[in-house]
Amino acid sequence: MDHLLDLGNWNEEEIKDLVEKAIDIKKNPEKYQNSLKNKTLLMIFEKPSLRTRVSFEVGMTQLGGHAIYYNLMTSPMGKKESVSDTAKTASRYVDIIIARLYSHDIIIDFAKNSEVPVINALTDFSHPCQILSDLQTIYEKKGKLKGLKLAYLGDSNNNVTHSLLYGCSICGIDIVVGCPEGEKYEPKKDVIEKAKKLAEASGSKIIITHDAEKAVSEADIIYTDSWMSYHIPEEEKEQRKSIFMPYQVNTELMNQAKKDSIFMNCLPAIRGMEQTEDVIDGPQSIVFDQAENRLHMQKAIMLKLMGVDI
Repeated sequence: MDHLLDLGNWNEEEIKDLVEKAIDIKKNPEKYQNSLKNKTLLMIFEKPSLRTRVSFEVGMTQLGGHAIYYNLMTSPMGKKESVSDTAKTASRYVDIIIARLYSHDIIIDFAKNSEVPVINALTDFSHPCQILSDLQTIYEKKGKLKGLKLAYLGDSNNNVTHSLLYGCSICGIDIVVGCPEGEKYEPKKDVIEKAKKLAEASGSKIIITHDAEKAVSEADIIYTDSWMSYHIPEEEKEQRKSIFMPYQVNTELMNQAKKDSIFMNCLPAIRGMEQTEDVIDGPQSIVFDQAENRLHMQKAIMLKLMGVDI
């Protein structure tokens, strides 16, 4: 049985198959409308969500199945009941489970004890569903993945950066991370080391720099994410703004990239922080194409993990 907990253990062929499947689902939704008939998805949420919850719930409905939303605020998991007991029980009732949690260790424990496939819908370490849909979006816009250059700017010790490092290196995309210096803001060292090994196999490059202009030079894709992840206290906002402002994606930085470069943000986004308003609402921005593709990719992921081949 396969789970999707982290992209680091996937390969190029598996990702390519998912991208192609998601594109086909997008083009031919009627072909898949009863593919998960009478199947049930359990959606466990500890963190807030818009795109993840709606895309999975709508996706399961459009595939002919049913989705149950389960908020951990009303759950005994981790309090009155162990994670393992919750997983063993829940997986007796449903066919597939997603979990959006703070701790990556908890989803690993949950998956070990589940009798059905488990999908990481975001943890503090990894956000594989987002990056798979991003790869779909890049492929749609650029017609390829291998040989492109993606520049990521901003807070880089987070789930999106870690998953981007894995996804890009597996698929042969050069990735340059531009971020402030220091362990608090840079990707985890073990992630960088693993990504570099994956990049050797695909022929891509991994570069970490503290120079925003160097990062975006001749880039095909400029990507950024929130400076205020869910675990960051609100009182740190002003301090973090001053630290990350040199990495804000603005028109001047976009002009350092290729003329046909595209701008991506996994959302939610704050205009005037990680990017300026004219960039996110400008002609190079594809952020809402990214958001839409969450729906099609979530469907592809569920079909793959449940062994449904159409």
